[in-house]
Amino acid sequence: MLVSLKWLRDYVDIDVDAKEFGDLMTMTGTKTETVEFYGEEIENVVVAKILEIAEHPDAEKLVVTQVDAGQGSPIQIVTGAKNIKVGDYIPLAIDGAVLPGGIKIKNSKLRGVASNGMMCSAKELGIDEKFVEDYKKNGIYILDMEDSYETGKDVKEVLGLTDAVIDFELTSNRPDCRCMIGIAREAAVTLGKNTKYPEISVKEEADKEIDVDIKIESPDLCTRYMARRVTDVKIEKSPYWMQRRLIEAGVRPINNIVDITNFVMLEMGQPMHAFDMREIGNNKIVVKNAVKGEKFTTLDKQERDLDEDMLMITNGEKTLGIAGIMGGLDSGVKEDTVEIMFESAVFNKENIRKSSKKLGLRSEASSRFEKGVSEENAALALERAVQLVELLGAGKVMKGVVDVYPNPKPAQTITVNPTRINKRIGVDIPMDRFCKIMEDLEFKCDLKSDQELVLEVPAFRLDIEQEADIFEEIARIYGFANIPSIQLQGNTTAGVKTDKQKFLDKVKTTAIGSGMYEILTYSFVSPKGLDKIMVPEDSNLRDVVKLLNPLGEDTSIMRTTLIPNMMDVITTNISHNIDTASVFECGHVFTPTDMAGVEETRICLGMYGEDKDFFTLKGVLDRIFERVGIKDQTYLADKTNTSFHPGRCADILAGETFLGTIGEIHPYVLENYGISKRVYIAEIKLDEVYTHRNDTIIFKALPKFPASSRDIALLVKDQVSVGSIEEVIMSNGAGLVEACELFDVYKGDQIEEGYKSVAYSISYRSLEKTLTDDEISPVHSKILEELEKELDAKLRD
Repeated sequence: MLVSLKWLRDYVDIDVDAKEFGDLMTMTGTKTETVEFYGEEIENVVVAKILEIAEHPDAEKLVVTQVDAGQGSPIQIVTGAKNIKVGDYIPLAIDGAVLPGGIKIKNSKLRGVASNGMMCSAKELGIDEKFVEDYKKNGIYILDMEDSYETGKDVKEVLGLTDAVIDFELTSNRPDCRCMIGIAREAAVTLGKNTKYPEISVKEEADKEIDVDIKIESPDLCTRYMARRVTDVKIEKSPYWMQRRLIEAGVRPINNIVDITNFVMLEMGQPMHAFDMREIGNNKIVVKNAVKGEKFTTLDKQERDLDEDMLMITNGEKTLGIAGIMGGLDSGVKEDTVEIMFESAVFNKENIRKSSKKLGLRSEASSRFEKGVSEENAALALERAVQLVELLGAGKVMKGVVDVYPNPKPAQTITVNPTRINKRIGVDIPMDRFCKIMEDLEFKCDLKSDQELVLEVPAFRLDIEQEADIFEEIARIYGFANIPSIQLQGNTTAGVKTDKQKFLDKVKTTAIGSGMYEILTYSFVSPKGLDKIMVPEDSNLRDVVKLLNPLGEDTSIMRTTLIPNMMDVITTNISHNIDTASVFECGHVFTPTDMAGVEETRICLGMYGEDKDFFTLKGVLDRIFERVGIKDQTYLADKTNTSFHPGRCADILAGETFLGTIGEIHPYVLENYGISKRVYIAEIKLDEVYTHRNDTIIFKALPKFPASSRDIALLVKDQVSVGSIEEVIMSNGAGLVEACELFDVYKGDQIEEGYKSVAYSISYRSLEKTLTDDEISPVHSKILEELEKELDAKLRD
């Protein structure tokens, strides 16, 4: 917020320079961004009056003028400006003058005629042209604010270019500081001064009494609506002092009535609007919601589409303005306006914020309403506005005020514990100092004891809700520099990882050690991903957590599986001509169980390439399971998972517990992603793995006696799994079978249709002696017998 120090001094005595004042304000919580001194670089520029204008003897576009600059005799100035006339007062840079940017002015000759100075434009004086009337923009800046000036007077004093403007950065929780009086309150408590509020009194010189009927149909959206009427209005320019204050705050002057509403908004923080009574017509104001589909043209000449959530100001028959945002095209003050109604109201800040966003329309008014405005301030601002009307002679104020306040708010009180606040700050502020700070902040104090202080919160402090807020107020005003720095006390503990974190580290390092690269993807995903991997409509994976305010459709839900993310990464790699890749992700999936949300940890492994197949991926998984302590995993064929190739997919179980799925991605899924390569993916529930792990390591002595191995080739039906074969071998080994290893699976010539040949190497060993053939043969025969009995497996010749 831009704050003119000259204007601020009207409300508080500031006895330090601008930069020191800015530093002090920063230390009490009102951060100073910049301190800018208007006119700081200007030297020897004075007020001059044009006495004569004559043609230049040798240049058609130049004129020779004689001006009175208060130096006794006229000064000759040659200029090309076309907007000057005899009798005008202008800013004149005399010999030796300095202008903004370090420009120095010296006596010279223009086309052979002496020119002892230079008339200045607004730009040359550093005045932003957006605040300058059109007829002054392309020529000399005419001083037309008063009838006459003292020639030779420093132009900086005349134009008010003699003080600083400070830009304060305000936090959104302090809407009360978005005005001059709000900053003055903060300045007063910072400097130990008193705030000087403007003395407001209204004469009500008009003979008429206000007769406006106001009705609020949505009291939850408009908590207070007040109105005052002014007759015999004269629309003209505001006095320069008001224009200058508006300009320094970044607001363009328009006319006296509009400038008054802007002045009051900047001074007191209450947005206002002045309606032309001819547009109201029937002396009625109805505050109500818009009709869906209704269209309305605002003051900026833009047609707006309205909906039923937007609050409007109407006369019951036609719409006059969008409440708290902007008035209608025809509702404002015009050059021939003779009677106006000032509106001072308070609107629901959430509604204003949402309506402003929907309309794509932010104004100075909406930026204040959406942060909160005090109902009590509305009354003061209205009286201040009509007082300024009388002060400027802009009209006569009618008698009476219309005030519709359906649900008056009682004064807010809050009870705090000063002793506890002192302890948390780390200082011992005496109770009289404690209460003095709060009273300087305009709280009313009722000290019951050191443990209980009842505070009545001033109406303008909308941010005060609990003791923590008072804690902040005391700390910032007491001074952070006055709070001693002490070393932290307490017991220190070593930071160590939890067992779950160590488990996840072990999973990741094993995957990396197997030649895989870790990836990270977003948890916010598109629902289209489930369609692309062909998840059935009735699948639990479609029971998703939806985001209330997503960035877009592609990030509108929380993922329930990692497979779509993995497929996206693989697709990207293939599209960049990466021939082979092995990647994994440890991440979370989310389900809305019991509306509380459940977060699961999973790992997804994916690979493709000529040297990759189902068993390559299975080998990595088995290595991970072995590393973390899963020893009894089994793989069961799964032909129902629509994301994977039927017959090339398996569910992974530990006992009866489902751990995950491994397989080759279905060709139709690959087609959805535009992939022509085979892709292998496994998704594992790490929470289940963590629960069923057994990472106890049992050390055994190296065997003293040699092993003996025998190879067998079995003919079995296609549907017989190698896992079931291994189970029969191990369960019938009589404690002598140390291991069995599958080394060949064959189908083709000499093998009957529907059958396959599987070959195993069985290793026999005893821990007590060297086994003989006579000891091994019975066990080996028993294994072959049970294989034939249970699996109809026949030994191949």
